Amino acid sequence: MERGGLRRAHESVMPLWQRTRRFRTYSPWLIPGAVQTESYTRALLRGTAARRGLPDDVEDAVRVRNERLKLLHQKDRTFAVLVEEAVLRNVMGDTDIMAGQLGYLLTVSELPSVSLGVLPLGADRTAMPPVEDFWIFDDAQVNVELISGYLTITQPGEVAMYADAFARLFKIAVVGAPARRLIASAIEALQ
Repeated sequence: MERGGLRRAHESVMPLWQRTRRFRTYSPWLIPGAVQTESYTRALLRGTAARRGLPDDVEDAVRVRNERLKLLHQKDRTFAVLVEEAVLRNVMGDTDIMAGQLGYLLTVSELPSVSLGVLPLGADRTAMPPVEDFWIFDDAQVNVELISGYLTITQPGEVAMYADAFARLFKIAVVGAPARRLIASAIEALQ
């Protein structure tokens, strides 16, 4: 998928994003793409291109990915975003880029289309331990991000398993003011 560059890989998923109305994503490692700043995205994609020996089309890929950010402001879509608290502390780019990204998370958490949850360190994880990074697109498809690529799941029973995992993770997460406090604490730790 990436052999032709990152731009093409990002363009290939645009139809899926455009037809999806309900997005659910969980990440134990990184800020999910739908709520990334341009600088954070650029830092991640530069690292990806370098590690994989891909053509340098990072700026084009950033532009394509930024097109998806417009979906956050459309009233007919919802985004439920869950991240582990460690994600808030994993610096990508540099501390200025990370501070900007965390500030942006505070901003998007106030959007009516976005529900942002943080799974706090030290929470009882008996009901649902950390798992792999995944996206649920409506109730039709799950994409699981792997080191080597993406796993696409469309079998209804397997999609339902991810929906159940997301629901269990959401019950552990803090949202609203408690989530914003964890983000603010991570920003303070950068200074």
